[in-house]
Amino acid sequence: MKKLLLPLLLLVTVLLFGQGTGTSWQQLLPPDTVGTWVQPRQGKPAMPVWGHVNGIKVGLDPLPGPRGLIRVYTPYLDYPFPEVMNFIAFEPIPKGQEARGLSELEMSSIHPGKRGKHFWSANNPKFLSPLDGAYPARGIIEQIKAEETLTVYIFAEPFDNGAKVYVRLRFFESRPYEFELATYTCPGSKELDYFIATATMGNKARLRTLFFQDGMESSLALWPDYKDVHFTPHAHFSPKRMIKDKKGSVYFIAAPDEMNYLKTNYTVGTHQHWKYRGKRATQYWIKRNPSEQLNGLLNGRFTYWASKEPIPGGVAIENFELKEPFKNGDAFVFGITPLSPEAFIGHIK
Repeated sequence: MKKLLLPLLLLVTVLLFGQGTGTSWQQLLPPDTVGTWVQPRQGKPAMPVWGHVNGIKVGLDPLPGPRGLIRVYTPYLDYPFPEVMNFIAFEPIPKGQEARGLSELEMSSIHPGKRGKHFWSANNPKFLSPLDGAYPARGIIEQIKAEETLTVYIFAEPFDNGAKVYVRLRFFESRPYEFELATYTCPGSKELDYFIATATMGNKARLRTLFFQDGMESSLALWPDYKDVHFTPHAHFSPKRMIKDKKGSVYFIAAPDEMNYLKTNYTVGTHQHWKYRGKRATQYWIKRNPSEQLNGLLNGRFTYWASKEPIPGGVAIENFELKEPFKNGDAFVFGITPLSPEAFIGHIK
């Protein structure tokens, strides 16, 4: 799911049990339901989960999954919590550098011996000191332009390259299948050229088809001969090709090429956590007021991460992201809709 290979044993351990504060996630209090919203309980160790009651939700460690990633849940696709549909990783690039910081793969300085940066939550951008993941922030419900919203801030411990970053996650009552993710640097951070938030598990839903104004692109055509166990080279896409709405926002859209996941034949060695059995869905990024420097980026895999087991149907998209020069507070939207890509595009237009 990232740019380097970890030993398979480490990956399986992390995926199945997670790493974090030492608190077992099953011992945490389940979240509250408050009208439209799901929020963590307060005062006792609680599950760090936020989102729509009937829509998309996000979570953090110590819920199942690797450290250094935001979990994305889609129970409306018949894929119940705590099964993860995708992850969001933080990948900042300091000014003048090319290599990305990797929130999932770098070693923690806060929890020695743990791989993956520690993430924690807060109700405002002032909580710069690491907080215990078992006592998550409640999140703030408020009215913004006559619409109810839920907002929570997610911080990451400093990266090895000197980046110190956080994001503001915001859910909107009228948009149950997406959330806004605004990117920031903390005081003392190295200046950044980019702060990439990447959706990093496209292989689970086996995303293969991209949708543009001038037609479609398939991962099978982008990397037709790729059969290695590593990541493909990145493919780049201009915003000029992306579908736009009336306000000029651009949409970077990907969907599976399969109609029925229940018919999938996996190899005997494929681990259970890769076997997606939910409904088909369309995943997307939105950028409002895009600059000319915006790019859509993605890479793919022929085998599942850290294994030699081929992905059913051939090479599929893995990391799926928008890359634009960093501006403090710049916002991106990520969504997973149950609509078909054709129906979703019809709504955009």
